[in-house]
Amino acid sequence: MLRERVEDVLGKVRAGLKKEGGDIELIDVKDGVVYVKLKGACGTCPMSTLTMKNWVESSIKKEIPEVTSVQAV
Repeated sequence: MLRERVEDVLGKVRAGLKKEGGDIELIDVKDGVVYVKLKGACGTCPMSTLTMKNWVESSIKKEIPEVTSVQAV
């Protein structure tokens, strides 16, 4: 199932975020779009947009090509 595959990738990303005092929560997966919420230090970090695109989205799209984008909610 797509959601489980996304959770697996987020588990890898989550380990790095937790080192920085943050976390990430999967909200939904719909029509190839993954909706997540950055939490903790990541939720207020001015670099969170770069983290989302350059790390979270690229990691998910690399392992799950059918994902078209990742959106923060």
